Amino acid sequence: MHVKTDTKEKFHAITVLDTTLPATMTDELAECLLPYLQNDAPGTDNPVKNLVLILKNVSAIETVAAEKLVYIQQKFYENNASFVICELQKQVEEFLDDSGLLELMNVTPTESEAWDIVQMEEIERELLNDEDL
Repeated sequence: MHVKTDTKEKFHAITVLDTTLPATMTDELAECLLPYLQNDAPGTDNPVKNLVLILKNVSAIETVAAEKLVYIQQKFYENNASFVICELQKQVEEFLDDSGLLELMNVTPTESEAWDIVQMEEIERELLNDEDL
């Protein structure tokens, strides 16, 4: 799987450069994305765990790969980290919607909106942590 990584202040932006996400790529998806939870992804020494996955280049995704994205997103939220998918092509969004997976994903139209979601979730986590004290 080919990706481009860009580390921002509050999140890592990962752009998938491949045009398809086939079922055979599910293990690669997990191997590429889950290390960000432990801050041991390649080239990262930044304690930021939040991830924005940019899928603007992806024109087709298989169900198994989409289900793996849902699983990865759940792992991020279980670990108090955000995982937002953005810039879906129309046919990918329609496929995810038809398969009932879109409603399980945190999806935004643009990277800017994904950044807003990450910021809001960070504030929400801080407020919840303050209430626990």
